[in-house]
This record gives sequence, structure tokens and C-alpha cells, in this order.
Amino acid sequence: MNFNFKEIHIGQLIYNIVNYKNIEESRIKNFFNNQDLDLNEVYKLKDVNTEDLLKWSKLLRYDLFRIYSQHLMLYANIESLTEKVVVNDQIPIFKKSIYTKEVILFICELINNKQKTLEQVIKEYNIPKTTLYRWLKKYNL
Repeated sequence: MNFNFKEIHIGQLIYNIVNYKNIEESRIKNFFNNQDLDLNEVYKLKDVNTEDLLKWSKLLRYDLFRIYSQHLMLYANIESLTEKVVVNDQIPIFKKSIYTKEVILFICELINNKQKTLEQVIKEYNIPKTTLYRWLKKYNL
């Protein structure tokens, strides 16, 4: 599946996962404790609030938040993501980016299709050169 991380439609993704996992409508309504929940309306939503996204993630056993994290890694201004943050007990600090296989394949495909050079990928996505070479070798590109 080639997921478009640039244009996220979370309702459609939820629909796809529900269908793939054959989750019964009654189970969903029981989980949300809402027998009046209109799933067709949920599937039409481009976005949902974070509390509902967390519930959907638990029900589907799928990290829907990661979709947005991958979007940030691919399309956000790199400087805004890598700027130094003062350590604070109130703000979680993440030391390392987590790249999914889809993102790795996407980046490798950019290089393979000559849409970006190695140097462009290293600079734009802030991926270490050794990591990028390891990906290219592993995925035979």
C-alpha cells in the first residue's frame, strides 16, 4: 500500500483498517459506548480530535498518531523539528526519529527515481549519510 502522508484523510484510513481487520460495527459502538455512533460519518471525517484518535488507535490496535509523525518527518520544516528544546519535566523529549518502512521506501524511491539526490535527501530530511546508505543497500536500490 502506498499511503499518501502528505494528504491525510484519517476517516478513510480508519475505514480501511476496520474493513481489513473485519471489526464489527457493534464492537465499535460498544467500545465508544455510543450506540448512536454513525460510522459512515466518521469515515467521511478528514480529521478527528486527539481523544477520539487515541480511542480509535486502541480499538484498532494501530498507532494512528504515527501517520501524523511521518507527515512531520517528510513535510515539516526540518529546523523546526530539530531545534534544541530546554529539558523540562512537563515536556517529553524524543531523542531519535522513528522511520517506518513506508517512509524509508518513500525516501529510497525518491532517490531511485532521481527526484532527489542523496545530498538533497540528507539535507532536507536530516537523515545521516550512513543511515541512508544502509537503507539503500538493504532495499537493493
